[in-house]
Amino acid sequence: MPHLEVRDLAFRYEDMAMRFDLAVERGAFLSIVGPSGAGKSTLLSLIGGFERPASGQVLVDGKDIMALAPAERPCTTLFQDHNLFAHLSVERNVALGIDPNLRLTDAQRAEVRQSLADVGLAGMEHRLPGQLSGGERQRAAIARCLVRHRPILLLDEPFAAVGPGLRREMLDLVKALQARLGLTVIMVTHDPGDARHAGGRTAFVQAGRVLLVDETERVLGSRMPEVRAYLGS
Repeated sequence: MPHLEVRDLAFRYEDMAMRFDLAVERGAFLSIVGPSGAGKSTLLSLIGGFERPASGQVLVDGKDIMALAPAERPCTTLFQDHNLFAHLSVERNVALGIDPNLRLTDAQRAEVRQSLADVGLAGMEHRLPGQLSGGERQRAAIARCLVRHRPILLLDEPFAAVGPGLRREMLDLVKALQARLGLTVIMVTHDPGDARHAGGRTAFVQAGRVLLVDETERVLGSRMPEVRAYLGS
């Protein structure tokens, strides 16, 4: 049984009728690529519960999660805009992932500090986001995802605004955390190089449909006309 399954998920955006089917195994790293406007981020938003489909199902371990609000779903999303609050310390920003009211037990505060250490931010707990580099802010956002203890991590182009070197560094961090924690990771990216660096499997999306899912190198090396046009080859 797939860890995550999207079944005949229908959604309309302006004049585009989308219909998605997708299955992701437990512990997989799946990249989602395709042309701009293909529906990649919409698919992720439907899984996360931020958009409501007209019909269809999202199942985790065979259980339909469609009735659950985003905060109740067994997944957490990291967006391109990391949404750190400028007036809160890094530690308190991460603590929001546990309790929006920031009422934490001693054990939870220790968990926040451990999460920051896991992403390489030990000793920076009391800094404000403005005192961090772009990469450090991304690490803090990842730490906030980790303390939510959701088995599925959704990445919606979170590293698109940083340079190639830092993108690879962030991807390596996510892959290391995925392996250690057993996460299932689904990443939307506009850059096929990110998918290639992540390895694993890749889904190619165009015009609101998942046209191809396979090992990343097989997808990027596919002779499918839509893939070749997207890659410019």
